Amino acid sequence: MCRARIHRKEIMMPRHKDCITLLDYSHDEIAGILSRARKLKAERGAADAKILHGRTGVLIFEKPSLRTRITFETALNELGGHAINLESSMVQIGKRESVEDVARNLQRWVHLIIARTYSHNTIVKLARACSIPVINALTDLYHPCQALAFAQTVWEHLGSDSRPWIVFIGDGNNVCSSLMALAAQMGYNFTLACPAGYEPPAEVISACSEKAEKSKCTISVSHDLVDAVRNATVLYTDVWTSMGQEEESSVRQKAFSGFQVNKALLAHCSQNVLVSHCLPAHRGQEITSEILDSKQSIALDEAENRLHVQKAVIHYLLS
Repeated sequence: MCRARIHRKEIMMPRHKDCITLLDYSHDEIAGILSRARKLKAERGAADAKILHGRTGVLIFEKPSLRTRITFETALNELGGHAINLESSMVQIGKRESVEDVARNLQRWVHLIIARTYSHNTIVKLARACSIPVINALTDLYHPCQALAFAQTVWEHLGSDSRPWIVFIGDGNNVCSSLMALAAQMGYNFTLACPAGYEPPAEVISACSEKAEKSKCTISVSHDLVDAVRNATVLYTDVWTSMGQEEESSVRQKAFSGFQVNKALLAHCSQNVLVSHCLPAHRGQEITSEILDSKQSIALDEAENRLHVQKAVIHYLLS
């Protein structure tokens, strides 16, 4: 089998079998993945990137997807592999068959599992039950590839040596938790600005705070939006109602009504502050079109970089 030439210094050892949460990855490992992503982006289409020749990755998506589905399928294809989309209605993971049985069968046929599930425990069970790599393409708790794409985008705009202050505005959801984990591992200051009662799980904050002590950065939660954004390098927001929370939509819109990213809020920030969103956006709710479409917005750059960081993660796990 033909393998790409990998510069081992770019990605630190020891390697992990899976990519479930960035809390499992060190600063050097994350930096190595980002360096590989930057190289893959610059050399997109190069023949020496075909590490998946003769290999197959299966995608199991319980939740709707545009960016994640397209970028992972494109990544597998451009790395020389084959992508199989296993419709969730076909497999009914955990219902028609146990998570463990699905994993043990798949490992006999394919080389990689990419799963987007509601329960984070489903991803954990998949990874524990099989010998092939499992990539978390989003769960209710974490979205690691989104955070990596954000980190690559920040590197492009501010430089790899920068230590941005990230202020996440909105719900303490899976994206918030993953950005918090990224910040803790990379030594970035991180503040969540949210209404009381919408923080991430206490265990996530605790784990990130423990990592942050070692990397000498701060992890904080504020319910005062204007005060929270004063030192921000990057503002980040997401929808107020995530997939699976639709019944809470009206309650959440009321709770988050004062946490919109708009022109008035940016008046309290540095003139050079960047703004991002994981998309899709509910324009006019968590962010206005004026800001999302502005020169300060890096949301589409981040969406583009999903492809490159996911390629880099696959390189990391399968090379």
